[in-house]
Amino acid sequence: MSELSQIASTGPSAAFFDLDRTLIAGASAFVVGLAAWRADLVPAPQLARDGLSALTFRLGGTSDGATDRARDRMLAGVTGLRQDDLVALNEDVVPRLLAKVRPEARRLVELHRAAGRGTYIVSASPEELVVPLAASLGMSGGIGTIAEVVDGVYTGALSGPFCYGEGKVQAIAELARWEGLDLTQCYAYSDAASDLPMLEAVGHPVAVNPDGRLERVAQQRGWPIVIFRRRTKSVIRRTTAAVGTVGVAAAAFAGGLQVGRTHRTR
Repeated sequence: MSELSQIASTGPSAAFFDLDRTLIAGASAFVVGLAAWRADLVPAPQLARDGLSALTFRLGGTSDGATDRARDRMLAGVTGLRQDDLVALNEDVVPRLLAKVRPEARRLVELHRAAGRGTYIVSASPEELVVPLAASLGMSGGIGTIAEVVDGVYTGALSGPFCYGEGKVQAIAELARWEGLDLTQCYAYSDAASDLPMLEAVGHPVAVNPDGRLERVAQQRGWPIVIFRRRTKSVIRRTTAAVGTVGVAAAAFAGGLQVGRTHRTR
């Protein structure tokens, strides 16, 4: 039996992909920030501050305070801008992000699509970026943060949940209700412990290039762990003794390799 037939869809289901350091190598915020600077939408000092804040947020944990600061920083960055100006950045941003998509991630998207499963990007990034990027990849859709727009201008408020942490769960749960998805049959891929709520919300969580905390949780719970290596375009997959049949199938699907155990090297 092939790895694909082992986990063929048994009902309406989807695969949800985190964006930064999961679907793409690196962070989308830096690409968007540079494009905004080139378009004279942000001054250089603000670009530097936002870059430092994004890095600090990435390394500083997932506390409520850090989440609130990240949300406020993102909203402050667009407040007063015209939505058309932000959307226009996609002409520059989307091709640059497509170049950063990991080849292994593309293969996963294609395999899920071949299995009849919906495929979605789920990211804290603005919906205006996430949706066209997903479309360019041939995915079913993109789920991002929706900022409020009045008369074509961003107000600095949200029109939905901040798509981070528990906010991602709210977003995919709403999609599941609309599309009739069975979340126990769905897959989720992420590199960060901040996405534990999303990973816990589906039946098939997979840790991709995980940070330290996520790796520990994945090992404790027997979740598949995959390592994407952009340099060699290879997938190294690890499992633990706790991985059951479902976990093994997910790991085989993700890596397309014989089930086994390897050591992580970077």
